[in-house]
Amino acid sequence: MEGMSRCSANYVPLTPISFLERSAIVYRDRVSVVYEDVKYTWRETHQRCIRLASALDQLGISPGDVVAALAPNVPALYELHFGAPMAGAVLCTLNIRQDSAMVSVLLKHSEAKIIFVDYQFLNIARGALEILSKTATKLPRIILITEYNRPASTISTSQVALEYENVLAMGKLDFEIRWPKDEWDPISLNYTSGTTSSPKGVIYSHRGAYLNSLAAVLLNEMNSMPVYLWCVPMFHCNGWCLTWAVAAQGGTNICLRNVNAKDIFSNIVQHKVTHMGGAPTVLNMIINAPNNEKKPLPGKVSVMTGGAPPPPRVLFNMEEIGFAVTHSYGLTETYGPGTVCTWKPEWDSLPREAKAKIKARQGLHHLGMEELDIKDPITMKSIPPDAKTIGEVMFRGNTVMNGYLKNLKATQEAFKGGWFRSGDLGVKHPDGYIELKDRSKDIIISGGENISTIEVEAVLFSHPAVLEAAVVGRPDDHWGETPCAFVKLKDGCSASPEELIGYCRNRLPHYMAPQTVVFEDLPKTSTGKTQKYVLKEKAKAMGSISKRTASKL
Repeated sequence: MEGMSRCSANYVPLTPISFLERSAIVYRDRVSVVYEDVKYTWRETHQRCIRLASALDQLGISPGDVVAALAPNVPALYELHFGAPMAGAVLCTLNIRQDSAMVSVLLKHSEAKIIFVDYQFLNIARGALEILSKTATKLPRIILITEYNRPASTISTSQVALEYENVLAMGKLDFEIRWPKDEWDPISLNYTSGTTSSPKGVIYSHRGAYLNSLAAVLLNEMNSMPVYLWCVPMFHCNGWCLTWAVAAQGGTNICLRNVNAKDIFSNIVQHKVTHMGGAPTVLNMIINAPNNEKKPLPGKVSVMTGGAPPPPRVLFNMEEIGFAVTHSYGLTETYGPGTVCTWKPEWDSLPREAKAKIKARQGLHHLGMEELDIKDPITMKSIPPDAKTIGEVMFRGNTVMNGYLKNLKATQEAFKGGWFRSGDLGVKHPDGYIELKDRSKDIIISGGENISTIEVEAVLFSHPAVLEAAVVGRPDDHWGETPCAFVKLKDGCSASPEELIGYCRNRLPHYMAPQTVVFEDLPKTSTGKTQKYVLKEKAKAMGSISKRTASKL
C-alpha cells in the first residue's frame, strides 16, 4: 500500500528484555526479587542484569554462544534470564534432577561455553566435566553460585575460580545491551526428556518468548504488581515464560530453593502471594500438608497447573482452602503452556464432579498461539467435535519452537504438514475444548517431569537376570503417575522387585526409577512387539499408589 515505510520508528524486534527496561523505570523502587533475607528492587535487578551481561562479554561470550545454568529457583537464575540474552547469549537451563552423565551429554550437545552452578549441584557439574574431559578439548567454565547468606569460604571451591557475585562485580553499568537484530534469533535452549544418545534441544526465539510471556500474564489473570511464588522450576520451559512475564507487570518474584508445603504456606502468608504455579504433584503436596504446616490464606491465590490432568479430589480440596486453579497444557516445544481451560460462568451451577471433569480438560489455545486442532495424523483432516474420535493434538503459531538444535530431521518431522505435531492424542468436545486421552510415545509424566520408558527399559535390560522388560505409567496419588515395570526373568535366574528398583536407582535419576515391579510374561503382538496398552490397563487396574510398592503376579 502506498505511503508505508518500515523503519526503526515503527518496527522493533520483539524481545522480553524490554520488559525489564521498562520495569526498571516504572517500578524502580518496588521489590522485584525476594529470597529468604535477600531483597532487590527493579532498579537493582536491572543493574545486576546489565553487570552480568557485561561480565559475560568480558569472559568472551559472543552473540549466539550458549550459557548454561544448573540451579534451583534462586535470584541468580532469575537474573540469568535477562543478563544472558542482554549479552546476546542463548540461555540453557538444565534440570537439577539430572545426573552427571546426562548433564555431560547436554553440555556437549549445546556446546555451552560457561555453566553457572549452584553450590548444591557442584558435584554433579564436576562429575559432568570429568566425563566430558575424556572426549572434549575445551570444557565449559564453571561459575559458582554460593548461598546468599553463606560465605563462599564455607563451600569447597577448589577448581572453581569464579563466584557469581564476583563476576557481577566485574561488570560495567555502561555496557551496551546487545538487542536482537532479528526477533527470530534464539533466546534460550530447553532440553526435552529423551534417551541419552539423542537429546532434543528446543530453541526458543525472542519473539516467541515475548508473546508467550504476555500470554502468560493474560492466562494467569495478572494485574500489575503481582506477587509470584516460584514453585515451577525456572529451568522448565524458562518457568513457563513467567520469568519474563512477572517483569512485564512489575511483580515480585518470591524465590523458593526447596518446594515443600511448609515453605509454600509460610511464603504465601508472609509476602501475600497472589499467583503461583505447579504440577499436580505440588497441588497434592499442599492439600496433604500436616495441619501444623497449613495456614489460612491472606487472599485468593491463583494457581496455574499443567502436566497430568489434576484429579477431581485435588481440585476440590485446593479450592476449599482458597486456591483458584486453572488448568493449562503444553509442551517444551510450545514454550510451556499452549492452551488454557478458560472457565465459563454457566458452569458454576454444575455438580462438583461435572465441574472437575471440565476443569481437567486442556481447553483451547491461548492468545499467543494462533491455532490448536486435533487432526488425523495421516490425512491431516480435523476430527469431529464429538468427544469420541481420537486424533493427534497439533499447534500452529508464533509460540511454537524454532526447531530442534542440530536435528533438522526431527524438526521437519515435528512440522510435517505445516503444523507442530505434539505426539499427544485427544478428543475435541462439542464446545471446541480439547481433552487428552493418551500419549502416542508412551512418555510418563511424573511430578511434572517427563520420563522416557525406553531409557528405563534399557537399564532394566542391562540387569543380568532380566530377559524382557516393559515400562508404563501407573496412577499415583502424589506424583500423578510413576514408572511401573513389567519384567520377565531369565530361566534359572532370580531377582526381587527391591533389587531391580535399587539397580535402576543406581543408574538413573531417582525419579526415573520404577516404583513398582511386576513379574510376568509380556503380552505380544503377532510380530513380537510388546502390547503396552494391555500393560497400561493392568497398571491402572492395580490402582493408585502413594509410596513405592512391589507386586508379584
